[in-house]
Amino acid sequence: MPDSIRSKRVLIYSHDSFGLGHVSRCRTIANAIVEAYRSVSVLIVSGSPMIGSYEFRSGIDFVRIPGVVKQIDTGEYDSANLRVGVDHTLEMRTRIIRDTADIYRPDLFIVDKEPLGLRGEVVPTLEMLKERGTPLVMGLRDVMDDPDKLAAEWERKNVVPALRDLYDEIWIYGLPQINKPLTGIAAPPSVRHKLVYTGYLHRDLPLHTDVPHEAEEIGGPFILVTPGGGGDGVELVDWVLTAYETDPHIPYGAVIVFGPFMPSAAREAFKERAARFRNIRTLTFTNNLGALMKNAAGVVAMGGYNTFCEILSFDKRAIVVPRMRPRLEQFIRTRAARNLGLLEMLEAERGRDPHAMATALRQLPQQRPPSDVVVPGLLDGVGNVLRLVHKQLANPHRGPASLDAIGPMQPAGVSVASPPSARFRS
Repeated sequence: MPDSIRSKRVLIYSHDSFGLGHVSRCRTIANAIVEAYRSVSVLIVSGSPMIGSYEFRSGIDFVRIPGVVKQIDTGEYDSANLRVGVDHTLEMRTRIIRDTADIYRPDLFIVDKEPLGLRGEVVPTLEMLKERGTPLVMGLRDVMDDPDKLAAEWERKNVVPALRDLYDEIWIYGLPQINKPLTGIAAPPSVRHKLVYTGYLHRDLPLHTDVPHEAEEIGGPFILVTPGGGGDGVELVDWVLTAYETDPHIPYGAVIVFGPFMPSAAREAFKERAARFRNIRTLTFTNNLGALMKNAAGVVAMGGYNTFCEILSFDKRAIVVPRMRPRLEQFIRTRAARNLGLLEMLEAERGRDPHAMATALRQLPQQRPPSDVVVPGLLDGVGNVLRLVHKQLANPHRGPASLDAIGPMQPAGVSVASPPSARFRS
């Protein structure tokens, strides 16, 4: 490793208000960085309550900020656990993020998905690091939302000036053949020139991987059913179980992973229904979903970014039932992937006919795997991200620590951060 890359520090921010996709994406990038560059440290700032359940390579740590939760139907936020208002929670998050960056002094700052952070909470950090000359990178998933809705949202939040004035590069973890996430955004050429499509982020299994015993208990081929985090996965699991109840002769068993955010009442009801079948097993959460997926005959899933990358990485035949609200992100991604022949799609909005799902389950192991379709650069994301990281870390960037956030008369850990700039406040 070149001396110029030694002892560098990368900071990754992920707001993580809902689901597992954001923290999984950041974990993949962080693990790849420390594996490639053994003297680089990566610190993740995340609001995910599940981040501590994942295994990270040596060289990675995380700061857990107070959680918020998004209401599925309205898209509004509330405090996840604290009995304080969401504004108070966001004020705490803003200060913790800025103070962490101030003390850590990263050589590279990567912001995941939300250019300003949740309600502008990352803007003070971006402005502080910009003044120090720290490279600032916006990492976008392949699909954000319906172009008209995204354009209206970003106009309201005043996102484009931040992309123009604060960020040095914009990495898109996907390919334009599937989607161009900034379609419909009135961005100047200076922003367009910052775009880099990396390809999708390939997922690997750890060297020592144990398959959850639920799969072994089936004693034959099984289909993995996963609604991701599970917070909005009740309809998917219900549809699959209803299909098995309607057609008890489906020749493949199923392992259903509910996800940690599925409502407990629904989860318990599903367990009772699944227990009536000798070849269906359930579990709430596994931090090694990849091991289950690798051994599955096929996958039934929602269309989140993380699950899509795993389907491609493990070359699995898949039926995807995309979420349609509050964003069309999953539908746009799944429709494009289906049109390329990478997977099959069922639309719950057209009615959850149990016979349609049963037929799809019967046919799933005979589908073409994704590898039958040649899409150049499809899974080159990790390698391309590492090249981009190397380019940013190859030069000295780390500025001096400032003392404006921690005054000399204050107790350790107590800090005062300025509110988000009005220019970029969401």
